[in-house]
Amino acid sequence: MTPERPTFAMCWAASCGGCDIAVLNSGPRLLDLAAAFEVVFWPCVMDAKYRDVEALPDRALDLTLFSGSIRTSENLALARLLRRKSKTLVAFGSCANDGCIPGLANLSDPAAILAAACDSPSSDNPEGLRPVPRWEAPEGVLELPAFEPILRTLDQVVPVDYRMPGCPPEGHRIEALIDLVLAVHAGTAIMPPAGSTIGAGDTTCCDECPRRRGIKQIRAFRRLQDLASLDPDLCLLEQGIVCSGPATRDGCGALCPQAGAPCAGCYGPPAGALDQGARLLSALASVVEAAEPAEVDAVVETIPDPVGQLYRFGLAGSLLRAGRPAWEAATEADGLGAIPASGVAPAAPPGIPLAAPSVQLGAPGVAEASR
Repeated sequence: MTPERPTFAMCWAASCGGCDIAVLNSGPRLLDLAAAFEVVFWPCVMDAKYRDVEALPDRALDLTLFSGSIRTSENLALARLLRRKSKTLVAFGSCANDGCIPGLANLSDPAAILAAACDSPSSDNPEGLRPVPRWEAPEGVLELPAFEPILRTLDQVVPVDYRMPGCPPEGHRIEALIDLVLAVHAGTAIMPPAGSTIGAGDTTCCDECPRRRGIKQIRAFRRLQDLASLDPDLCLLEQGIVCSGPATRDGCGALCPQAGAPCAGCYGPPAGALDQGARLLSALASVVEAAEPAEVDAVVETIPDPVGQLYRFGLAGSLLRAGRPAWEAATEADGLGAIPASGVAPAAPPGIPLAAPSVQLGAPGVAEASR
């Protein structure tokens, strides 16, 4: 490695790989990154082996972007390895921070998940085969990473220095993060306090949304395809569309609502909210116009998938974390050292406050951390 340049690593664990693609989509700035950093480990774009990382001195990596959640023993080992080798470890994207869509699998135990994958109508598996961690073949022993009973967020298995939300994070936020790390390396800037959420603000998506807001009185929630027309200027929630904006951190620019689609919640809960689903449920309850329990039940029935709506991006990082089948499987496996037997785990690593400051990297005129 060349000591004059800061070192960079990026990897994905349980995720779609979209966060890596977002960095690659930086265009000409990608060339700036390659010129400014020595890229040591980035499996998406270069040939690299785990043993290369293992051979590095501890804290040899100046900046590591870790995308993806922890679903397998390989994900867990890689998270621990990169934590040990990194000066700055960023939980990058929704999967690493909150669990994202893969986290919804925590509603089921591993047996049910594998059954859905291996015995579906589209699967050709008449013998009902299942993957196993170890198989002795004539040519030698084959091994697969073990499938963990519960999907976990990065900060549930190792301490992280910063969190950068988004599915994926916006491009200008990524560029601002790279610029900041380079400035810190050059001695012209300092990093924000440990535990900060970077590339986002402290308020909600609603505060960025230009749609007109008034008095919300909802008697039924509807899906976009059920509407004959959509007011292009009025708040989507006021039109009966379940929008996660009131329970989602700002930082994306409210791009989805501006395009006529409800906020899905990918930037995670706003500052001070411990559970995004509970925050959204509270927001929805506040706009429902119903006096009798039967009326309330009727309104709730108009949400086709309450759990998927409330915890689409944040189940694994929420106070719930998982459904009962997954917890029971974890207890039987006794293999989740980071999760106490009570099923309750800290929402942040030791020493990192729950309500950490946020830093609006890439926001015009904003360069400092604010609580």
